[in-house]
Amino acid sequence: MHHLPYWRLSGFYFFYFAFTGAFAPYWSLYLKSLAMSAFQIGALMSLLPVMRTFASAVWGVLADRSGQRMKIVRWSALLSLLSFCGVFLGDGFWWLFVVMGAMGFFWSASLPLVEAATMSHLGEHIGGYGRIRLWGSVGFILAVVGVGYVLDVMQITVLLWLVLGGKIGIAYFCQRIPESASSAHHADHLPVWHILRRPEVAALLIACFLMALAHGPYYTFFSIYLVDHGYSKSTVGWLWALGVICEIAIFIWLPRLLHYFSLRQILLFSFACAVLRFLLIGWGVKSVTLIVLAQVLHAATFGSYHVAAVAVVHRFFQGRHQTKGQALYGSLSFGAGGMLGAFLGGAAWDGVGSQWVFSACSLAALLGMILIWRKLRLEAEPHAAALA
Repeated sequence: MHHLPYWRLSGFYFFYFAFTGAFAPYWSLYLKSLAMSAFQIGALMSLLPVMRTFASAVWGVLADRSGQRMKIVRWSALLSLLSFCGVFLGDGFWWLFVVMGAMGFFWSASLPLVEAATMSHLGEHIGGYGRIRLWGSVGFILAVVGVGYVLDVMQITVLLWLVLGGKIGIAYFCQRIPESASSAHHADHLPVWHILRRPEVAALLIACFLMALAHGPYYTFFSIYLVDHGYSKSTVGWLWALGVICEIAIFIWLPRLLHYFSLRQILLFSFACAVLRFLLIGWGVKSVTLIVLAQVLHAATFGSYHVAAVAVVHRFFQGRHQTKGQALYGSLSFGAGGMLGAFLGGAAWDGVGSQWVFSACSLAALLGMILIWRKLRLEAEPHAAALA
């Protein structure tokens, strides 16, 4: 732990999620300002999850085989930055389709590979993950609130420059993170399929897919949904920030939570909160109180869920399969699940109505919770003191 490059890892998370805080809530508003339809917005917003679905697995395999995880991260971050600069050269649907597709392809490498590097640096002290990852939440809050205020007084095109700043920060810190060696494991000689065919592993990955599927319409249309119901852009920013503030609290309290609850229990609670959250968003948008409560639940539907999922994946995929495990988690959940959720949400938004779209999100979370409850069985977990 004394060799942990805390601030370099934290700096990466800060700018990665500052970029997300500027992009995810507001990019759809920029696309709407270009007179694009809900279907076109959903298609473009699904491109990043599409690339996470396919490219993340490629990057993970390449990193594990080459043993040069951070070299791949550094080059992919630079190429993602250069790709994004294409948004300044045109604003047509097909041009942005190509630009966002290229940016997403290279962007998809950084998070799963850095997650694997972070876990390698932490070793058995996974409780320290929250203290690093919380800086990503801080970056998200500063971006989502700041951009909301900026967009209340400036033209939406300023968003392009704000997002560019996040991309520059990601590229800089990717150059600073040192390589970390993966420890040998007794199952290194076995193919990754040997791990994937285990029922508990398949159940976890499918449940994570369903959780991301449930969040797809939320990340794509939540800002538009609120603005259409009379919320100002700055209020939208604060509502996004509220969820992430609660998420930070979970990251800080994670070591203590691990003393009292198993990773399986944390996952079950997180999925149950997601069931409630999307019903509140869908049917309670006219009540500020209910929307605030829904955002507080983000502490569970992303915060505790993500930490527990990353930790369980780290336990299932060890040794030379470590990076592939995190890449598969990212590609199947945030990638495939987020992609399908955004695409289906865009296709159904104008037809069936926003309330029923969010109700379907709640159903997806319920199915994931049932899978975790019935299929996910973990061996005895390490003592909490070691995890923290």
